[in-house]
Amino acid sequence: MRLIDVATASGVTKSVASRVLNNDPTLNVRPETHQRVWDTAAKLGYRPHAGARALAGAEARALALLIPDLTNPVYSRIIRGAYRQARQHGYVVLLAEDTTDDQAGKSFTELVETGRVDGLLIASARPRHPLIGSLARVPHVFVNREVPGSGRNVGMDLAAASATAVRHLHQLGHHAIGMVSGPVDLEPARARYAGFVDQTRALGLDPGLVERGEFSESGGADAAARLLKAHPDITALYTSTLSQAVGAMHAVRTAGRRMPEDLSIIAYDDLPLADYLAPPLTTIGMPLQALGAAAVDAVLDQLAGRPTADRTIDTQPVVIERASTMPHAGMDGA
Repeated sequence: MRLIDVATASGVTKSVASRVLNNDPTLNVRPETHQRVWDTAAKLGYRPHAGARALAGAEARALALLIPDLTNPVYSRIIRGAYRQARQHGYVVLLAEDTTDDQAGKSFTELVETGRVDGLLIASARPRHPLIGSLARVPHVFVNREVPGSGRNVGMDLAAASATAVRHLHQLGHHAIGMVSGPVDLEPARARYAGFVDQTRALGLDPGLVERGEFSESGGADAAARLLKAHPDITALYTSTLSQAVGAMHAVRTAGRRMPEDLSIIAYDDLPLADYLAPPLTTIGMPLQALGAAAVDAVLDQLAGRPTADRTIDTQPVVIERASTMPHAGMDGA
């Protein structure tokens, strides 16, 4: 009989079961939970010898952070926030790139069940991802990738970011504002799109000037090219990732349009490289480091036996204005 069997039958994590059975005085769980673990262990005949008990009581002090693409620089700030927060609590963060391999769920949960890591920070959840169904009692959170109904989502106000971008462009006198959105099956893309639609409608603008593409440079270039061809009257463009913005800027130049004289462009999220694009790119700054830190806190709470709950970072998005946006030529005084 294994410790993970006791944990599963008790409805707690392996870490909590271990700490209960080792009488950890720092563990904060309800008395009934404590008793249930002991009763389950007795019922299942779980009796580790002294050496095994010592090993079972020792946590790996490591968390695994799963991201969808190691080449995407945006994740560097989530990683940094998670790493720093984990270090403050005596943990390390191990980085892994998620794949579409059907064995991914089994491999990552085994990391926890075998004691190699204590919990998972998942920034790569996709619809029907094999990992989601295999997590069971494994301590985990979804970071910037909402899984509805999980009660383990740690995110930001993505709709507010889009609304902030639209308002900035509208205040500059733009009324034909387009959007390069992301894949419809990804929750972050849907949230950013919803924010764009709601804000354009609130301002009396056309919410239908949208094309979708992958969260990549090529995805942004292709979507922007289609959008400019279908709606040549667009004077401003919002892209839902910075990578898409790089591709969109290429498409704008290929179409023979100048930035920002002919078309202003603003991107979701900010990185230092935005200063070095041509022109320097106006962006929406998001609290990604705080997001990584909050994800670590959420997993550590689960390890301590506390109930799960969705969390949203309170920090609001801000416009970081650079040279890629300017007042529309038709604006009074422009």
